Amino acid sequence: MIDLLQKNRFFYLTYLVLWLATGGLMLGYTKEQLIRWVNFHNATWADYLFEYATNLGDGAFFVGMVVVLFFISRRLGFLALAGFLLSSGLSIFFKRVVFPNNFRPIKYFEHTDWDYHIIKGLKIYEYNSFPSGHTISAFTVFCLIVLLDTNKIRGLLWVLVATLVGYSRVYLFEHFVEDAFAGSIIGVLSATAVFRAFDRWWPTETVSA
Repeated sequence: MIDLLQKNRFFYLTYLVLWLATGGLMLGYTKEQLIRWVNFHNATWADYLFEYATNLGDGAFFVGMVVVLFFISRRLGFLALAGFLLSSGLSIFFKRVVFPNNFRPIKYFEHTDWDYHIIKGLKIYEYNSFPSGHTISAFTVFCLIVLLDTNKIRGLLWVLVATLVGYSRVYLFEHFVEDAFAGSIIGVLSATAVFRAFDRWWPTETVSA
């Protein structure tokens, strides 16, 4: 496990820094304060960016990755499929069983006088806020990509892309910061656990640089 962390240190260390920074903000501010700050800092270009960037955490994107990897290698396809099933299963379990009544921001603030910013025409859900499923999916996908990639420096890029997806969920008023924070943890742990299991029972393959 230590060897895995060392080889992929660009990803894991960057994620750790972001995790600590976000955790510190969550300790210093309430979830209401954090989402108000994110929501206040909106712009037209950001609306377009995050509305599309959030799709990188969609289940359809993950399934597409699984299909592509099956064409490359049966092992890689099953590895991605296992990551999808584990992360999706955990997402559903926490959302539907453990925290079924957690309000999403639009429901949480519905009886307040806060004139929050939302993108016109965007469908926003009201329940099952914790954790963020899109963030779980994004961190699982991009952590798996990092673990399979021979160019480990690209781990810096992929952790930032996954973080962009997590931030998009808060920006789009779909989740609180804590939802995305928890989702990132579940995603990274899911990808790492699946990769470790396959590395043990099925010889490792990597994607060429």
